[in-house]
Amino acid sequence: MLGVSLLAQERNPFAGDPNAAKAGEFQFRINCSFCHGLGARGGGRGPDLTLAGKRHGTTDVDLFHNIKEGIAGTAMPAAVGSIGVGMTDEEIWQVITYVRSVQVKTPANPPGNAANGKDAFFGSAKCFACHMVQGKGGRLGPDLTGTGSSRSIESIIESIREPSRRLAAGLTEVTKGFPQEYETVTVITAEGKAITGITLNEDSFSVQIMDPSEKIYLLEKDKLRSFKKSRVSLMPAYGTSQLSDKALQDILAYLISVEAK
Repeated sequence: MLGVSLLAQERNPFAGDPNAAKAGEFQFRINCSFCHGLGARGGGRGPDLTLAGKRHGTTDVDLFHNIKEGIAGTAMPAAVGSIGVGMTDEEIWQVITYVRSVQVKTPANPPGNAANGKDAFFGSAKCFACHMVQGKGGRLGPDLTGTGSSRSIESIIESIREPSRRLAAGLTEVTKGFPQEYETVTVITAEGKAITGITLNEDSFSVQIMDPSEKIYLLEKDKLRSFKKSRVSLMPAYGTSQLSDKALQDILAYLISVEAK
């Protein structure tokens, strides 16, 4: 039977097969879209799989093992008994065939100037105040070191131009651009002090908050006058008057170049 020897394959036995890609799309919707989004373009937890560059290996065999065995240290579980309804080896290869069918080629020369983008990131645009790249920058927002290979250019632009869009109330957690830790929280202490920031840790009795200056507070909930959460991002919306399209393209080129090294 075909499925018996598929694990030992050195290449995808269904590569280029449109029927296998169609079957893989069905399996992807059931088992993978929860994290990677419909169309494989990324969700709140999983990266955009339509990008040619993939952080944990780019060959079909790499993808097979990543799906079959999961990826240690990440949110990616093993396929057997963990993802959705589970997948056979044959179905995993079909999913890989589907992913390849929707994968887009990375431009040889992406638009923008990476050197100028780095200068803007750590200078005039002040991205570094909240975001870190390769260990340099702030901690209030997500680390952007892996952004160039894990998210599409369109989704990064959306996060800069409309940062609250995928943090909006009513969305399930996996459809948000960033996890719940990046929602805005505002508290008023017993002394009447207002603190706004992001939640680092929270349980039923206490909450740990980091404010925009990266000062950390550990507060007991029952001693607070008020405690409110908002899906409006602390990150301001960068319209073209704050960040020109050219400057934005330069920053995108910089984030992509970080992954190319």
